[in-house]
Amino acid sequence: MSMPSTISVQGLARAVVIATALAASPAYSASAAEPAAAVKLVEPATLIVDASLPKAQASAQILAARRYDSFWSNGDETLARTALAADFMDRTLPPGRPQGVEGPLAASTAFRAAVPDIHCAVEQMIVSGDRVVAHLRFTGHFTGVFHGAQGRGQALDFIATDIYRIADGKIAENWHLEDNLTFLQQIGAVPK
Repeated sequence: MSMPSTISVQGLARAVVIATALAASPAYSASAAEPAAAVKLVEPATLIVDASLPKAQASAQILAARRYDSFWSNGDETLARTALAADFMDRTLPPGRPQGVEGPLAASTAFRAAVPDIHCAVEQMIVSGDRVVAHLRFTGHFTGVFHGAQGRGQALDFIATDIYRIADGKIAENWHLEDNLTFLQQIGAVPK
């Protein structure tokens, strides 16, 4: 995949128009297959879409990414299972985490035990080719237990970046990088 090194004003304007049109599309909200009282999916604060992508492809990719990012915010396992391909691969698999769909499910359960009020906001989402890049911000309070340490209500605010490869409307692969140093400093596990 080749991306231009600069974006013209016209190209940026066209991408914003497409992103705005896509954001208003029903495909961006919960699908008809989901319950009537469907979960509200997280909205990217900034959405940049490659104007050369077919609308249906861009919509499917954004929907998969929004479902997965919403899963990190609310822990709804159905969203993760809907967003991830059956043969999903975590390309930056942390030690001890199972590969495949079960990996994120286990990580979310463990993290929500430490930070029950975790919230995941999508600050930026960039869609190009078969990739979606999500710049995420996690906030919450460390009130649970993490690796044997009991939280005291410490406020958390750290970022992560995910690169999803989408195939057939599902996340097939993910490369991710979390700001674990900031997280560990905020919970008091590592000095600032």
